[in-house]
Amino acid sequence: MIPIRRESLPADVGNRMTTLTDLIEAAAADTRTATARSLWRRTSTRTNVVEPLRTVLQTMAPGIERCMYCGDSFGTDIDHHEPLTRNPLRTFDWLNHLLACSHCNSHHKRELFPVDEHGQPLLIDPTAEDPFEHLTLSLSAGEYRALTEKGRHTIEVFGLNRYPLARARQNVYEVVILCLRAWPGAVRGENNYRPATLLHMIRQQPCADVCQAMLRQVEQPGAAVIFAGLPEIVKVLRDREVRKALLVTGS
Repeated sequence: MIPIRRESLPADVGNRMTTLTDLIEAAAADTRTATARSLWRRTSTRTNVVEPLRTVLQTMAPGIERCMYCGDSFGTDIDHHEPLTRNPLRTFDWLNHLLACSHCNSHHKRELFPVDEHGQPLLIDPTAEDPFEHLTLSLSAGEYRALTEKGRHTIEVFGLNRYPLARARQNVYEVVILCLRAWPGAVRGENNYRPATLLHMIRQQPCADVCQAMLRQVEQPGAAVIFAGLPEIVKVLRDREVRKALLVTGS
């Protein structure tokens, strides 16, 4: 999971969403969930709201339209971060929409939305906060360790340490290392790659959290241990041009 910059919606889509929210608010309290679900599924809503939403979310997503939670699979679903059943008034709230794969959305998260004793969410919203404040990634194992309660709940609810994801991250780690090893030669014109090609290859990988974790961890005190035996990779990860091209900080 990486920070994601939320883009603006086209004005006409935002206006339609406001109108739909007003319709939900006007419904009786005990019928708002049903009203919200009916409006979300309406054909005109799918055409004039849901599909434009999906288009903007796809441009925001990491890699090639990847899930904003696991970062591995393609984002096929629009997820209501705070579930419709919990807060129907946020059904058409742009700040409540994320792009998710069906595995994260339907098999793991479903209607789960843990909160703390003050009612504050315990699931990370990557468009509103930096996931690396709550999670740290073991590059060798491909697994997350929680730094906070929010991180722990996020790992559990989305199954972020499930075996296929851990293996995918390990594979991406190896690919990123191969690309970074080729970087100095590409800069000098000594191999078949151009620097821009290598950067593009890295950016298009699934599991963008791997590269982002590498860029973050190389600046930490334990970098010598984390990247033991990879001094040439450390040098490239600290290269100003590489960091400028690859490091994502969100908004």
